[in-house]
Amino acid sequence: MLLAFDTATPLVTVALHDGEDVVVERSSAAPMKHGEQLAPLIEAVLLDRGLVRQDLTAIAVGVGPGPFTGLRVGLVTARTLALALELPVYGVCTLDVLAVEAVDTGAVREDFVVATDARRKEVYLASYDADGARTDGPQVLRPADAVTERPVVGEGAVLYPEAFPRTVGPARPSAGWLARVVAEERAELLDPEPLYLRRPDAVVNATRKPVL
Repeated sequence: MLLAFDTATPLVTVALHDGEDVVVERSSAAPMKHGEQLAPLIEAVLLDRGLVRQDLTAIAVGVGPGPFTGLRVGLVTARTLALALELPVYGVCTLDVLAVEAVDTGAVREDFVVATDARRKEVYLASYDADGARTDGPQVLRPADAVTERPVVGEGAVLYPEAFPRTVGPARPSAGWLARVVAEERAELLDPEPLYLRRPDAVVNATRKPVL
């Protein structure tokens, strides 16, 4: 029983995969509340199947790219559960998950791009071939520097249609598809380390003014 969750975007998404397919999936109702919503969502999907944490056999987690705070919540939770339950934990680039879903659902049939919201009027962007294999990226760019006529998956296309006129679904990652990617080894499996691409907004000031 594989537990999968992603906190790289404003909404938390959690799912269970029983080795054959996804059996339950839930997403948070309110954005930007990762710390408050992840643990209850995990308990809810377990309860839905009459399971406890000790029934889990592995954990999958989205490693971003994404904002510092959201990624930290998901990755710390994944590492903590894996340590406590002595389970393997697999990280996957969130953009890769979106790419696999787009290919498997028929949203794209040619080379395409995945672009998610990086805030600061920027996007996290990666390029993929028609089979969903990443060919470039991920990187963080201004939409004006990433203009393309290729199909674009992800919320970045919705937010910046002037740069990405060919918008296709999905817009946000699904924990169910994250679970399928890991179970079927459809993308590179990574250590549960954050893929930030840039420094967090809050940093410690390295220099201090002398006290007068």
